[in-house]
Amino acid sequence: MLFPDYRPRRLRRNESFRRMIRETSLSVDNLIYPMFVVFGKGIRRPIASMPGIFQLSIDELIQEAREILSLGIPAIMLFGIPDKKDKKATGAYDSDGIIQRAMKGLKDKIPELMVIGDVCLCEYMSHGHCGIVQGNDVDNDATLELLARTALSQAKAGADMVAPSDMMDGRVAEIRQALDENGFEQTPIMAYSAKYASAFYGPFREAAESAPKFGDRKSYQMDPANIREAIREVTLDVEEGADIIMVKPALPYLDVICRVREEFDLPVAAYNVSGEYAMIKAAAKQGWLDENKVMMESLLSIRRAGADLILTYFAKQAAALLKAA
Repeated sequence: MLFPDYRPRRLRRNESFRRMIRETSLSVDNLIYPMFVVFGKGIRRPIASMPGIFQLSIDELIQEAREILSLGIPAIMLFGIPDKKDKKATGAYDSDGIIQRAMKGLKDKIPELMVIGDVCLCEYMSHGHCGIVQGNDVDNDATLELLARTALSQAKAGADMVAPSDMMDGRVAEIRQALDENGFEQTPIMAYSAKYASAFYGPFREAAESAPKFGDRKSYQMDPANIREAIREVTLDVEEGADIIMVKPALPYLDVICRVREEFDLPVAAYNVSGEYAMIKAAAKQGWLDENKVMMESLLSIRRAGADLILTYFAKQAAALLKAA
């Protein structure tokens, strides 16, 4: 027996020892803040299931973005809520759409803040699904052109990076080709490569007004039981030209993040989704746990699993704590 010669507690005796041998670190540089933008002016509409998160008009978005930059957060992810929806998601790729207007405004006022566009159609579709619907099914191949048009319109509006979240087969290649053919070969793609059909998205669907009107998304988002399939999905996205690969959600899928990190040498992102955020907020409100400590422990666990980037609604809160440390 090594004990008593070897005592692991020796290096836990004080904070200096713990800091010196800490294996995983969390930095503000790892954080991306998701935001929701709507038409109008002076709008700061709270989202009931996500305390502290709002639907923002462009003027309010720019004001909040300045605060985000001051905290050292390098990037935001934009989700748009249009005034009108239809069966072809025309608002998603309209050059004067809500996302496009917001991106132009942000890049004009705060050019140093990185703006990432979520490339999906669900917020813009009258039926709430992520693609063109034929009968009761989403037509994968018919959807690809609309996704490419959406990504291209965002790049033209100033997006620093585009992030397809739809889970259609072949969409990364279609988007890469559209960007390259139109002079945006330097615009990277962060692919939602392993996006699961999760119940943890509930609050987001309130925030983005994107719940499907019928059925569910299980035919295109991944089965929560599968991990080998996630590796196949990521492999396809890498082969099609993804620059960053993402796992979503984060906390219930730390094993998937770990496997993806082990298998691939591209940067790995993970989305600490709305349900994960809402649970911590709700439990803290009841006094059942320490919100800041649980938040930071959760984010650290996502980093420890292997994520280089974390999309999280806690980004501002975490950045403030990191800055004060």
